[in-house]
Amino acid sequence: MQSTATPTHCPYCALQCGMNLTPAPDGTVEVSERADFPVNRGALCGKGRTAPAVLARNVRLTSPLVRDEGGTLVPASWDRALHRIAAELGRTRAEHGPDAVGVFGGGGLTNEKAYTLGKFARVVLGTSQIDYNGRFCMSSAAAAGIKAFGLDRGLPFPLEDIPKSGCVILVGSNLAETMPPSLRFFTELKENGGTLIVIDPRRTKTAEQADLHLAPRPGTDLALALGLLHLVIAEGRVDEEYVRERTAGWEDARAAAMAHWPEYVERITGVSVPQLRQAVRLFCDPESAMVLTARGPEQQSKGTDTVGAWINLCLATGRAGRPLSGYGCLTGQGNGQGGREHGQKADQLPGYRKLDDPAARAHVAEVWGVDPDSLPGPGRSAYELLDALGGDIRSLLLMASNPVVSAPRAAHIEERIRSLDFLAVCDVVLSETAALADVVLPVTQWAEETGTTTNLEGRVLLRRRAITPPDGVRSDLEVLHELAARLGVEKGFPTDPEEVFEELRRASAGGAADYSGITYRRLVEEDGVFWPCPAAAEVVDAGDDPARDTPTAHPGTPRLFLDRFATPDGRARFVPVSHRPIAEEPDDEYPVLLTTGRVVAQYQSGAQTRRVAELNAAAPGPFVELHPRLAARLGAAEGDPVAVVSRRGRAVAPARITNAIRPDTVFMPFHWPGEGRANTLTNPALDPTSRMPEFKACAVRLEAVER
Repeated sequence: MQSTATPTHCPYCALQCGMNLTPAPDGTVEVSERADFPVNRGALCGKGRTAPAVLARNVRLTSPLVRDEGGTLVPASWDRALHRIAAELGRTRAEHGPDAVGVFGGGGLTNEKAYTLGKFARVVLGTSQIDYNGRFCMSSAAAAGIKAFGLDRGLPFPLEDIPKSGCVILVGSNLAETMPPSLRFFTELKENGGTLIVIDPRRTKTAEQADLHLAPRPGTDLALALGLLHLVIAEGRVDEEYVRERTAGWEDARAAAMAHWPEYVERITGVSVPQLRQAVRLFCDPESAMVLTARGPEQQSKGTDTVGAWINLCLATGRAGRPLSGYGCLTGQGNGQGGREHGQKADQLPGYRKLDDPAARAHVAEVWGVDPDSLPGPGRSAYELLDALGGDIRSLLLMASNPVVSAPRAAHIEERIRSLDFLAVCDVVLSETAALADVVLPVTQWAEETGTTTNLEGRVLLRRRAITPPDGVRSDLEVLHELAARLGVEKGFPTDPEEVFEELRRASAGGAADYSGITYRRLVEEDGVFWPCPAAAEVVDAGDDPARDTPTAHPGTPRLFLDRFATPDGRARFVPVSHRPIAEEPDDEYPVLLTTGRVVAQYQSGAQTRRVAELNAAAPGPFVELHPRLAARLGAAEGDPVAVVSRRGRAVAPARITNAIRPDTVFMPFHWPGEGRANTLTNPALDPTSRMPEFKACAVRLEAVER
């Protein structure tokens, strides 16, 4: 085992904070500050500090498990486990066709693993049925960004620009708990004289830092954005020159916004007209301003239109494609950005190429050495894929995801998973989903492997191997290599991550997410490169000897759209949108709104963080956050069990009574399984463009429960 510190990155959220790892003599791994990395400058949240706890042998899986005839998962050899998976996937494909085999990935997979998983699905299995849990993260923002700008990258500028802006509107994000090290950028914004507007139905720890907190009714962010744009127009604050020179489609978007007058928006959202006017003044008065969205406005059945409305606000005020201004999305998962760029998403090929584009298919097929016609077309989105399990999809290969806890309408999805003919799971721990599998493979994790990730800024990073994995554990790349060989494809699936990345570079070359100019060596030397980064920029002229002319490396692109947008004519597009209700409004039977989210000490489905004692002590279980007036009507006191019931099921958790939430709304975190599983309740109604489920708003009723 190494004894020197290895610079690497946290395995959790999309900040991908820098840290140093040092193996200790007792076999544990110590985390230390890495102050040189600009995203966190050494700061780490509790999850990052305790991340090595999941490396312990008594916490994680170290042997393959195969379900025996009695229905019990028992230890097995790798050969037996791999043979079983290959045989079952091959049988399903032979008997029912390639689309009867599904593949479901995760936003925590490295770029190399995400790329290889997408290639495996399309080349080895020949299935179109692949998607990943990143669909539940920022797909609405991605869809809106592509419509408006021609390109989606979480943040089109580095985090370091935020403190230098004049105003930031933060929509539906509780950074103080979901990405604590990033909060300092907003603290510095205020110290520099800028203002922070937070939009959230709860008065979160982030909202407490705001100069202005707007608390709209869940699901009304679209109306709120349109109301602000209406006021911008009415008060003569439109940047007419910018709109004329750098955009298209303004008149239709203007007409749509003018139908959302302030008093109408106040009735819909619950945000007062004076607050709306104050928000417009704070946003428009400075020379620069930003809008940043997160899961709040995005995880809705109208999430694409909602984000589009916020982008329209930026475009109308000239706050996009200019220094210290713009629209950005705060990606959640560690590699949610890279995971979809390189092939896990149902409709995309590496480099952010569209699967239904003949030129894109031809380019990637050439790199892969296959006939373009052999590649399947676009498949189902994440929820639709999960909903089809046990029906059209008979077998599933799942990597790095736990949909039994994280998917909407989770009890139904659990039933669909149980109905499969065959389920294979690759994971670090025995998650709730892995516990249902026929075969479970123990795979390496962040500190035990090398690979790249792409953080929320579009900064491609190298996570370096710091320790040797335990005996009995293999990497996902080794798993896919072995399965491909057993299914008849012996070449094209290397196990060395750098070799995979070299192929990814070629596959992405010329695409929207072009990584062709990025190498492992550059990532070590420069500590991250922003895409797009083509293979070469200009040629340095050596004078009289042309043979000595050398191409210079492209510097990467930290700031997008400063000269032009990624559309054919270089102009951004206004997209006219109008308010519409959420898919399931409250009624007499279900009179309260439920919204969901996270807490600081847990992460996503909690599969890993719930195995860390320090984090469990800080956040031991689910709860129902409700206003004192709502609690009084229910007759519930602090800590009393409360049942939350929707049309999809029932969850029970202790009451947490607070004035920090609207009286018509309750909040539940979604990290836990069992009777407190929040996603038992959530609505799978899908956005028509992004196919994002409506996690953030559904109708429920509350019931008192005897202790």
